[in-house]
Amino acid sequence: MQPSAVPYEERLTAPRSWWLISFLVGVAMALILLPFGTLPMLGGLVGGTAAAAVVASAYGSLRIRVVGGLLIAGEAKIPVTALGEAEILDPEEARAWRTYKADTRAFLLLRAYIPRALRVQVTDPADPTPYLYLSTREPERLAEALQQARTAA
Repeated sequence: MQPSAVPYEERLTAPRSWWLISFLVGVAMALILLPFGTLPMLGGLVGGTAAAAVVASAYGSLRIRVVGGLLIAGEAKIPVTALGEAEILDPEEARAWRTYKADTRAFLLLRAYIPRALRVQVTDPADPTPYLYLSTREPERLAEALQQARTAA
């Protein structure tokens, strides 16, 4: 069977404010190195900004995709046939499922800067994971893509 086109793909990019913070980290490094002269100060500005930007970029590089009958969320690859109903979580309910309602056996793909999420039941009896918690900016589209992939499988 040919894999279908990607019905859903999302990259959980870091917010724009993190890039400003990356620059401020570079400014802080420049101020720390200021007593050593102009060149170390400039090196601190460039190096500190670059290092902080690499960290922000890496943290925001996770992807969620539904392709070829699989849900790929970060490192996890789950067949859509092993998934049950999807529940769209508003910011308040998402916060509850990240904290006091959370099950320690659940698969959590968290990004604190994304307020909404999707909770998907795992129906595979051999899998001890009760549900997947996926931070997403578009939970409606992800739920629809999962439903379409399940009906196509």
